[in-house]
Amino acid sequence: MSGHTADSALPLSQGNPCARFFGWTCLFALIALCSGLVDPSLLDPAHKHFILLIGGIGLWRYGNAAMHYLRGMYFMHWKFPRMRRAVEAMGDAALPSQIFMVVTSFRIPTHTTYKVYRSVFEEVQRLPVPCTVIVSIIEKADENFIKQIMRDCVSPARDDIRLVVVRARGTGKRDGLAHAFRALSRQMPLEDAVVGVVDGDTMMLPGCVENAVKFFAYLPSVGGITTNEFCQVEGGKLVREWHSLRFVQRHINMCSMALSRRVLTMTGRLSFFRACVMTDPAFIRDVEADFLQHWRLGRFRFLTGDDKSSWFSLMRAGWDTFYVPDSHTLTVEHPPDSNFLRATRQLMFRWYGNSLRQNFRTTRLLGLRQLGVFTMYVLYDQRVSMWTSLLGLTASVVAALLYGVEFLLVYLFWVLLSRTLVTLLMLFAGHPVDPLYPLALYYNQIVGSAMKVHALFHMDQQSWTRQKTTLDRSDAAFDQALNRWSSKTMQASALALFGGVVALLLTLSQP
Repeated sequence: MSGHTADSALPLSQGNPCARFFGWTCLFALIALCSGLVDPSLLDPAHKHFILLIGGIGLWRYGNAAMHYLRGMYFMHWKFPRMRRAVEAMGDAALPSQIFMVVTSFRIPTHTTYKVYRSVFEEVQRLPVPCTVIVSIIEKADENFIKQIMRDCVSPARDDIRLVVVRARGTGKRDGLAHAFRALSRQMPLEDAVVGVVDGDTMMLPGCVENAVKFFAYLPSVGGITTNEFCQVEGGKLVREWHSLRFVQRHINMCSMALSRRVLTMTGRLSFFRACVMTDPAFIRDVEADFLQHWRLGRFRFLTGDDKSSWFSLMRAGWDTFYVPDSHTLTVEHPPDSNFLRATRQLMFRWYGNSLRQNFRTTRLLGLRQLGVFTMYVLYDQRVSMWTSLLGLTASVVAALLYGVEFLLVYLFWVLLSRTLVTLLMLFAGHPVDPLYPLALYYNQIVGSAMKVHALFHMDQQSWTRQKTTLDRSDAAFDQALNRWSSKTMQASALALFGGVVALLLTLSQP
């Protein structure tokens, strides 16, 4: 049975349709109102301040976004459907002879744990191949609970579905994963076996395993496959839509990178690997004790970012990575704080910190030959995008103070118009959209860029949001104080230099 027919199970309904219609109406009315406040003369390319509105930097950033969008749409609507038909033509011959599912659970609410493990056991039963579910847990109560779920969900006739329980030490997700991977190695998986790694808060939607694992037979150069994510957020309207937006953006960018078979992360929520990859001691070591040797901060271990470490290990070993957009999961998100601003800042700092740490290490150690031209460009672009994203707002505020508030009005009108257009284009990605998306997009641009800047100069600062654990540095107190002082000094210097660049651009815009 092909799982890619299960699209009807996707969580596409979002709230009251009348409320959403009212939201869209208010959004378009606001755009119309702002357009009436803009002086048309300021939109004239011959205007002496036109460089503030559109210029080389702006064209570069919007061109970059357009490139990813067009690549993503090409992959989503033309390239991948043809690949899917080729895979389905292979039938059950594309299935591996053995499947393993590794699930990690740590401080997950009971009702979420039930839904997650129920989805795991129901999903592996769909496939006519032996499956071993390896769970990495801390508490004995979880073990008994999971065994009961298995008894309720797995048919007695399926004696080829087994459960292996691994008791981790509770020192973090990386440690729990390493224990599970070593348990996997002791199972002596077959040569063509495939392993799925599932977060304890991620439910697999019908058909997601089959849809993903068949691609390993079709793409022999691929060592890891990641999946399409939807979210179910336990929080208010604003944080729900913010999370949903991020998954839409992720989907488009993943499709873009899949064209090059160089997706930039193997999401910990659900990714699949060849068993020969995961039983490699080097892969396990990368996940368990990955580190960065920083020129200023010294050597420190990665507390978070296991998905980035697994991706790096695949790249270093010469494997391709791929994205299967019709392999769907539903993640139950638990915001780390009830306050929207605090919760989103914490999450962005963790995510962007993981990306930057792996970014610097990957470009230095692997280089152009292993990554390819496009991937290298994307990684280097990540290092400057935070500054270019802040340029428009900063220049507009300064111009408003120097030349008149109309320049800030033009900028705000452009922000509203362009983000609304981007939101409407997201409709072609297959994810639901909401009238709050334009505001959320701009929030991510400004606040996200600020968090990226902070993370860039504080790479050694790491913490989990749910586990409430932090990185334990063995450095002397003096070294730690010196690192903190140097980080703050360099960040302040970079911000001052950025201000100087903005001032220079404003000066050049004068006749």
